[in-house]
Amino acid sequence: MFSFLKSRPVFWASVTGTTVGFAFFIKDLMQGEKFVNPIRAEDKVVIVTGSNTGIGKETVRELASRGATIYMACRDMQKCEEARDEIVLETHNKRIYCRKCDLASMDSVRKFVESFKKEQVKLDILINNAGVMRCPRSLTKDGFEMQLGVNHMGHFLLTNLLLDLLKKSAPSRIVTVSSLAHTRGEINIADLNSDKSYDPGRAYNQSKLANILFTRELAKRLEGTGVSANALHPGVVDTELFRHMGFFNSFFANLFFKPLFWPFIKSAKNGAQTTLYAALDPELVSVSGKYFSDCNLKDVAPAALDDAQAKWLWAVSEKWTKLNN
Repeated sequence: MFSFLKSRPVFWASVTGTTVGFAFFIKDLMQGEKFVNPIRAEDKVVIVTGSNTGIGKETVRELASRGATIYMACRDMQKCEEARDEIVLETHNKRIYCRKCDLASMDSVRKFVESFKKEQVKLDILINNAGVMRCPRSLTKDGFEMQLGVNHMGHFLLTNLLLDLLKKSAPSRIVTVSSLAHTRGEINIADLNSDKSYDPGRAYNQSKLANILFTRELAKRLEGTGVSANALHPGVVDTELFRHMGFFNSFFANLFFKPLFWPFIKSAKNGAQTTLYAALDPELVSVSGKYFSDCNLKDVAPAALDDAQAKWLWAVSEKWTKLNN
């Protein structure tokens, strides 16, 4: 009995070590596939939205290390410049530029495109990465529900205004970061803008489904142009997207939930791998209208295959963003 008591510290140390080791093993396992192709990108001009933090920042970092010319399209210019300075120092690639682009303002999107076209005569890769998640109800400057406005409408307008350069630069690519949340999404035709009722989760899921419907319809419209359009799920990633979810920022979550959840969350670097795969992999040069996760082709939810709804959403998006004005 006494010998057992004497060995208790050793026993608990062993249990703790085993638990920690197992947690790190699971963590490594959950990081997903890596994009290991060493392909260079010196000849590529790339736009990445929402690129001052998280997946976007890591996408820029990797593209910069491969020699690409990158435009970081961001709302917060201070954070953008800080991220740019860090990446330039690390990669020694000075061809990285910060430009103001607030996806919650159609005027800001138009000004960004106008400025970009004065600086560049081509665009090889557009990465629609920016997003907001489960935020309290608010409206963009144009009156769109924030998640629908930033995640879909802003990118819809941005992409369409850049199509002439993308076609001119073919073969070129459009990559849109969606989410597995699209499988729980539904396009609320009767209340698309959540004016009658608002649920943060449903609005987010709807915006992510909109990303894929947009991608599939866009791919059809781009057939024969040499411009591809694909969407992806980056995985559950440790980013600022969770900042609006009160539970994740509570004392209880920090003390108990986050340590339990930690092994199952990807780092931002690993969350960027499928984006890089869709943007750079040579085997995808003629692949369009598809959905990827962990650097592999995946099936989408049945709702994302609704061509009639995709056409309806496109028509509404054209009208709301005043695309043809």
